[in-house]
Amino acid sequence: MTSLPLIPEPTPAPPANGMIVNCVAYRSNGKRIGDITLDAISDVLQEPDTFVWVGLHEPDEALLLKLQEEFDLHDLAIEDAQHAHQRTKIEAYGDSLFIVAQTAQLVGGNIAFGETQIFVGRRYFVTVRHGASLSYAPARRSCELTPELLAMGPSYALYAVLDFIVDNFLPIVRDFREELHELENDIFAETYNRQTIKRLYDMQRELMTLRLAVAPLQDIVAQLTRLHPHLIHDELRAYFRDIYDHVFRVNESTSAMREMLGAAISVNLSLVTFGQNEVMKKLAGWAAMLAAPTLITSWYGMNFTHMPELNQPWAYPAITCVVACIVGGIFIALKKNRWF
Repeated sequence: MTSLPLIPEPTPAPPANGMIVNCVAYRSNGKRIGDITLDAISDVLQEPDTFVWVGLHEPDEALLLKLQEEFDLHDLAIEDAQHAHQRTKIEAYGDSLFIVAQTAQLVGGNIAFGETQIFVGRRYFVTVRHGASLSYAPARRSCELTPELLAMGPSYALYAVLDFIVDNFLPIVRDFREELHELENDIFAETYNRQTIKRLYDMQRELMTLRLAVAPLQDIVAQLTRLHPHLIHDELRAYFRDIYDHVFRVNESTSAMREMLGAAISVNLSLVTFGQNEVMKKLAGWAAMLAAPTLITSWYGMNFTHMPELNQPWAYPAITCVVACIVGGIFIALKKNRWF
């Protein structure tokens, strides 16, 4: 194979903790040329059978303007990339695509959300990560292990990154499903636990945000399975359909769990109300049982001269038996009606 005279010698990879995570040049056959500097991008692109993959993490404005100069990126796309918290979308600018995808990962049992902006052209692929997002180095390594597919250029890199993003949603949904099953025991516990209802509410809120992140990806991937023939190889349409199936499954699972969480919250509150009613019934029953002897004995505490059987020797035992019978009758009646 002929050499590429305009491509400089590969330089060491930029540090992963900087804004430039990677900047790699590839041949049209999918073979890796090596790491290059940003200044060398224009030299690489002068060769017809090459393309460049750049990965950035929270870059500043100067770095984005440098990439705009190298790849001739659209002003509006660069403006969106400078400011995170964009909605999930896909925009076509001439022969290039600009995609915004929401990312998520579990941090301390809660979902942390991030954002990735993707620039796709005939000769370049650029990812810009903001917030909670795993590095796309595994996706890039996977592409390099299949050079026959990477020979399709940036479109296959786009598939690999989107597939990586969607696959990271799956363990989140699985962990939330397992946690929901564990919380079911707390929901039906005898005692009320305020932390249970709080965790159920937090999960419902996080799943709602997750659904807002996942649902728009369906439209984006659906477009990539049908449109943009100048950028997406026909051989990759099936791969994007596979991503669509995964997104659809995550979206359906998220919706189902949100409904289950809503039902769990309602059941929990209903059980708490039912438990409180049971306590009130028991308290009312005991109050009724105590009311009878209190009423009878209060009569004999009024210091009247003439009271029934007051001077009879059997009066006290008789009254005691009467009170016991009344209280026992009330207890039996309440027991029969399941108040105890």
